Amino acid sequence: MRRNKLIFIGVFFLIVTLLVSCKTDTGKVSSEEIEVAETGINSIATKELADKLTDPKLVIVDIRPEEAYIGWKFDGEVRGGHIKGAVDFPMAWTSMVSKSELKEMLEAKGITKDKTVVVYDGLGDKSKDMVSLLQSMDYENVLNYEDGLVKWAEDKDLPMDRLTNYEKLVHATWINELIQGNNPDHFDGNEFKIFEVAWGEPTDYKKGHIPGAYYLDTNEIEEEPIWNRVSDKDIEEMLLANGITHDTTVILYGRDTTPAARAASILMYAGVKDVRLLNGGYDSWLTAGYEEETESNTPEAVTSFGLAVPANPNYIIDLEEAKAVLEDEKAELVSIRSWNEHIGETSGYSYIKPKGRIPGDVWGHAGSDANNMEDFRNINNTMRNYHEIESFWKEWNITADKGSYFYCGTGWRASETFFAAYLMGWEKIGVYDGGWYEWSMDEANPIVIGE
Repeated sequence: MRRNKLIFIGVFFLIVTLLVSCKTDTGKVSSEEIEVAETGINSIATKELADKLTDPKLVIVDIRPEEAYIGWKFDGEVRGGHIKGAVDFPMAWTSMVSKSELKEMLEAKGITKDKTVVVYDGLGDKSKDMVSLLQSMDYENVLNYEDGLVKWAEDKDLPMDRLTNYEKLVHATWINELIQGNNPDHFDGNEFKIFEVAWGEPTDYKKGHIPGAYYLDTNEIEEEPIWNRVSDKDIEEMLLANGITHDTTVILYGRDTTPAARAASILMYAGVKDVRLLNGGYDSWLTAGYEEETESNTPEAVTSFGLAVPANPNYIIDLEEAKAVLEDEKAELVSIRSWNEHIGETSGYSYIKPKGRIPGDVWGHAGSDANNMEDFRNINNTMRNYHEIESFWKEWNITADKGSYFYCGTGWRASETFFAAYLMGWEKIGVYDGGWYEWSMDEANPIVIGE
């Protein structure tokens, strides 16, 4: 019997070894590759995990969807958010990339083989899949927190964290509940409107959009020659024509987040109190499997916004105010442009000729070019972990205690980071509307080129 048992064990480990060795660096991770015997998974208890939170050789991995990590509740937890210090790595990401890309992503999150990796989800019923996957990638010290976040959240003495204004970054299920006539979390039952935002004719909108959504053309909120916001009078007229009052809940989304964020910054500047963005844009709606609508919708106009426009003039600044920020030791003018734009290798735009940056600004990251925002996005275009954003901003002395006024070429990318800072609870924030386009048009304004 002992000999037969040894033969069985030997065959088992031979099969596992062959499975691991046959993997290649191309293609997606298959479900077969994460199936291992449950007896090969070790667990960690709540008290032991709590005692090890500050261990630098420990990394805690939250595999729930991004919306759960930032604060939304899905499993009846007493407190929303994540275990303090945990990194986010939703299980869904593992099927979106090749194995080599997955390896790079894990390492970028600090999930490395020299550390003890603790994996958790909400109820402890899905985290074993991630443990198995990591084991198949030769991670030796992986533990499953089988109690899950729900158990952790029950003890209010155990530390948790969440995005300060997470309720303003909504998810597809929340919107679906809303349009079905239900009363989702953090909604007080007042009137709401959903807008798809893009530039120009509603071509994509007509192909399919969130049921009940209206279309907002960015030409209604900004104008040539430098694509600054339209006048306060025109902003108010736009709001009235679209049926928006100061107490309307406005949910914005786009095929890309930047135009929706641009609209958000202007609506907040005007005085709309409850502006929200769909995390991940329209793709997140489709990924969730919800229905599309092709019929165009027209909002019913209103006669009064209810406040004088702008009610929050500090949210958008102009040229002279930007110059004042540069002279203020307690404020930063933050460049949300690619590194090549920042150092003057390119202007970033076909219609902007001058290259360089504003003297005295600081680089706040962006993406590889003027059309990308990779530094602020996950692989599914949801907002990047806010802890990581705060970390790379801190390297450039961009911190919550100082005023942070974001600029890019014409305002779109700057608006996305403005909204991110707003979500993080930063109070002294704004968008320099004219950005590099306005600054560079006047030859009297100094510029800097190079690193």
